[in-house]
Order: sequence, then C-alpha cells, then structure tokens
Amino acid sequence: MSAPTTPLMAHATAAWLVDNTALTFEQIAAFCGLHILEIQAIADDTALTKLTGRDPIRSGELTQAEIDRVSADPAARLKLEKQPEQERRTKGPRYTPLSKRQDKPDGIAWIIRNHPEVTDGQISRLIGTTKTTIAAIRDKSHWNIANIQPKDPVTLGLCPQRELDALVTAAAKKAGLDTSIDLGKLGEDRSAMIEQLQAERAAAAHLAEHGPVPTEVGTAQQQGDALFKR
Repeated sequence: MSAPTTPLMAHATAAWLVDNTALTFEQIAAFCGLHILEIQAIADDTALTKLTGRDPIRSGELTQAEIDRVSADPAARLKLEKQPEQERRTKGPRYTPLSKRQDKPDGIAWIIRNHPEVTDGQISRLIGTTKTTIAAIRDKSHWNIANIQPKDPVTLGLCPQRELDALVTAAAKKAGLDTSIDLGKLGEDRSAMIEQLQAERAAAAHLAEHGPVPTEVGTAQQQGDALFKR
C-alpha cells in the first residue's frame, strides 16, 4: 500500500494555509488534493460550512521551512513531511472522546442535510451513534432539535475526511447518483455567490454611512445593485 500524499484533513488544512501563508490557491489545491475552486470558496468564505483550520506544522505534515520554500516560487509544490499514524478501525462502535460526544448530533444533521443518500446504518458506523438517535434527528423529534446546527463531522473531529469521502462515494454509487463534478456549473455557482456577497457588503457599508436604502429597492442583492448604479 503506497503512502498517502495528502494531509488527513484536507479541507481544514486548506483553510489554515489560506489564512496563514502566502501560498497560491494552485499550490494549496495541489497539496490538499482539492480543486482550485474549493480553495477559492474557502478563501472567499463562501463555503457551506465555515471551516476550522488545522495546523499542518503542528501535526507534523509540513515544516515552516517547506512553506517558505514553496511560497517563494509559484511553480513549486509542497511535499508532505510525514503522514500521522491513521486510526485502525476495529469491529464495534467507534469510540468518541467525551468532549466531542455533544457534537455528534450536529455532525449527523450535516450528513443528513448534505448527503441524504447515506443510510442510517452507514451514519451510525461512521459517527459511532445509534440508529434511534439518527432517526430522531432525521424526523426532528430529537429532544434537543432546537439547538442542533449542521456542522461538518470532519471539522468537528468525529471522523476522518477519507472515511467520510469513501462512505459518500459508496452511498452515491449504490443510489445510482452521478458523482462527477460539473466544473462549469461549479464556477457559475461560485460567481453568483461572490456577486451576492459583494452586493451584501456594499449594502451594509452604505447603511452604516448613509442610513437605509429606500424600501422600494428591496433585498440586499437589489440594494447592492442599486448602489453600483449610482
């Protein structure tokens, strides 16, 4: 089995590199095994879930010297220093530290919302919970449903990115879903999100300086459009 060439938590590592280095999007995408549009979305804060960055220096996957070397040369690519020892899954329920058990409902809700093709049994094995709990979150009868906020289980530390990706891919294949990425559509969606974000920021800035835009302008998007036309 060949050694992995990407960090364990690719998206969280990408978020840290975007916020803490001068690396290009292409360099970060190549190191993390992600598409450049995903890196751009993280940088623009337009990703569906705000990611908590994971420091690859602390984890031993990179050194500051390696980051400095690649930052000075846009054509250079990062090399993984050392892949941390991966957990070996054994039979039986997954053990989750006590400090993270309260996060399980949020992780379950995220999977249900973003990957409805994944079965309760698969979620149970991935997160380490019961089908009863999953069913209660799915039908909104959970005792704490008002406080459950969907959050990426990888970012919460409930499961590795690779296991989540493998599970989603297997579930999608079994359900007959197309898992290929429409890059053209992804680019259009990203552009639309950025335009909306820019409009909302412009409207907020105008509101702070000049007061509210007349009500007939309508939504934040329309307010932004109206401001650009002035």
